[in-house]
Amino acid sequence: MELLRYRTEGRIGHLTLNRPDQYNAFDLNMVEEFEDFLQKRRHDDETGVIILDGGDAKGFCAGLDTRTYAPEIFKMAPVKAYDAQARMSRLFLAMRRIPQPVICCVHGAAAGIGFSLAMASDIRILAEDARFSAAYINIGLGGADMASSYFLPRLIGSGRAYEYLLTGNWMDAPTAMELGFGSRMVTKDQLIPTAQELAQTMVEKNPLGIRMTKEAINANLDCGGLEAALQMEDRNQMMIAFTHRITTP
Repeated sequence: MELLRYRTEGRIGHLTLNRPDQYNAFDLNMVEEFEDFLQKRRHDDETGVIILDGGDAKGFCAGLDTRTYAPEIFKMAPVKAYDAQARMSRLFLAMRRIPQPVICCVHGAAAGIGFSLAMASDIRILAEDARFSAAYINIGLGGADMASSYFLPRLIGSGRAYEYLLTGNWMDAPTAMELGFGSRMVTKDQLIPTAQELAQTMVEKNPLGIRMTKEAINANLDCGGLEAALQMEDRNQMMIAFTHRITTP
């Protein structure tokens, strides 16, 4: 990979967006690399948690590279353009499908796809200068794109989500913390250490327990009611308990 950097430290994976000269904006090659990375994590039993960060760029991610990607889209036949759109948007479904919890470390601006990367992550650690924008509406598109209309109302409530999706206004780090969007707010130099501390706590747990906890939370966001949620939890607890009993001498 050229536009993403990846390394592992024990059972912790470190993924860094690596297009700093373009503020980590996504072009087609970056979409393809991220898609491939997520596919490989689906069956990666060696990695327990992934830390995602924006590296040395001025901000976390400026969104879609409109100077290169957008012109390519408009040269395509409609069916190809739709496929390209779907391919980008399914990255966020893939983030939820991988078994590893994703801890997102955000500094500076996270706009458009950058905002969605943070939303699709499981835990968000914010630098004091972090700020977020559903920038799609600002470039003449609909404000609900890249899974934002699904994630944002569930994360901060529909009332404020409407505001940000309809205006494209920026949400700063203190407001994000107040609304429950962020898990921690720290100085920029403490982003990775804070994420590593959380990741280390997770990888010391039962790996099956961590995986099934992520699956249960994601499934129960959309479940039909309390009984369905309890059935999911009860099934998971018994599966984990009996698996542990069988594998423990």
